[in-house]
Amino acid sequence: MKKSAEMKALPIISISDGSEIGRVKSLVINPEKGSVDFLTIEHEDWQVSVKAIPFKKVVGIGEYAVTVENENAVIDLNEIPIANQLVNKKIKINDTRVMTRKGQMIGSIQEFYVDDETGAIVSLELNAQDNTFFLGTEHVLTFGKDIIIVNEDAAEYFKGSFDQLVSPEPVFEEEPLPLQPQPHGLETIKTKQTQLLTGKRVIEDIYNLEGNLLIAKGSSLTEADIKAAQDAGPSVFVDLTMNIK
Repeated sequence: MKKSAEMKALPIISISDGSEIGRVKSLVINPEKGSVDFLTIEHEDWQVSVKAIPFKKVVGIGEYAVTVENENAVIDLNEIPIANQLVNKKIKINDTRVMTRKGQMIGSIQEFYVDDETGAIVSLELNAQDNTFFLGTEHVLTFGKDIIIVNEDAAEYFKGSFDQLVSPEPVFEEEPLPLQPQPHGLETIKTKQTQLLTGKRVIEDIYNLEGNLLIAKGSSLTEADIKAAQDAGPSVFVDLTMNIK
């Protein structure tokens, strides 16, 4: 995670030739996605048009530089209508007031945190009642030009530090009690079936699912016969129980 302030003014380095393309001038916010989609570039030779790098073209954001593969990552915003529209919306987050959907003002943004792999805005750092709190952006309804709108209960999810937000206290569950043997488990049922059927006489030939003779007509059932029928499947065992005397 990176604070927005940690990205601004960083040099942008091309990995392919080690040259400095420029420096990060600003972060272009996509209010619908809640993400940083572009980094605009400050360069003394680019005074007429606005150049930028799509966040998806960023290889890494380190302590000392932003890296891209090469200068081909740079685009002219005037040539990309969608990007130009985002710039013209002028959505800023820092120093923006925070209001609930029912109109209660709860603070103002001091800083925001960005996932440096995806560009997603993950947390807002805000001042509320002379204290600093952190709020996950899942509670944000609207990133507006003048106001950020949040859920009515957003204040209930304020955290005292960023670490508390991304690493909530673990919830310890009670260790489940060991399972007790069930009195009507499968093995118990099979045992009772064996006890009831042992010694009974079979009045029809019993075949398994493959059509092979399993128990011959006239046989007195043994425990082995009953187990064979149980193992052959429910339909075979039902056939056996219907043809005994």
